Amino acid sequence: MTIDTYIMPNTKKTVSSPAEFDSDMFAQAAVALQLAPVSNDSEVHQHEHRKGQLILSVHGAVSCEVPNAIWLVPPQHAVWIPGGTPHSCRVTQNARTCFLFIEPNASEMPEDCCTVAITPLVRELVLHLAEQEPSYPSESKTARLVAVLLEQLSDAPIKELHLPISDHPKIRYIADTLFADPSNRTTQRQWAEQLATSERSLARLVKSDTGLSFGRWRQQLHLMIALSKLAEGQSVQNVAGILGYDSVNAFITMFKKSLGKSPTQYFSSLR
Repeated sequence: MTIDTYIMPNTKKTVSSPAEFDSDMFAQAAVALQLAPVSNDSEVHQHEHRKGQLILSVHGAVSCEVPNAIWLVPPQHAVWIPGGTPHSCRVTQNARTCFLFIEPNASEMPEDCCTVAITPLVRELVLHLAEQEPSYPSESKTARLVAVLLEQLSDAPIKELHLPISDHPKIRYIADTLFADPSNRTTQRQWAEQLATSERSLARLVKSDTGLSFGRWRQQLHLMIALSKLAEGQSVQNVAGILGYDSVNAFITMFKKSLGKSPTQYFSSLR
């Protein structure tokens, strides 16, 4: 697994992951880091901050796992992680990612994790902040730009781009198996047989722990994988095959039903 290299602005101090950058040592309302594109998928292991964290995908996609959910960050979106929330992150090949750390109570951000759409203005402000010295003075031009950035962020629309998961070993086993082989078409009844339980009991368990039916939950998992693969630049046909769809049209229908647009239209709108 590749370890990415981050450079703290102006200080030129190299750290191997954002988990090694102690954002909490700065009293500023917000500080930022930028991740350069990498040639392989990479992962930042579980950690947490006192500050809230916004993970912005400029190019490629990022998935972020928090307790009981996996959040996807397609291009021009960001995932918000409140301070004190344990989380780990994985980025796709050639992803370009920014990390914005926000001081508690500096902005009216959601109390729970969520994916938000990012406007061009917010994106450029975050990218600009990532180039600045993190210990900027409170009366500086950078501080004034940060005030604008945080005001804009508080109005960002929330998107439902996450997969509810569970620490229950049966649900976790199914999730791990499907992530390893998304084309797996094992039915709910067959899963129940494998897990030595009844189909009705498994259906109740999935519903109670995720809030979704088994079929809807698996479709959401497919959507997460599809968005990640498409963001890497894979073709719609390849992604449909990876997910085990009998036809490209069937995959496009699922995608459009979930997000209101075909894959091509969706990513064109992001650009």
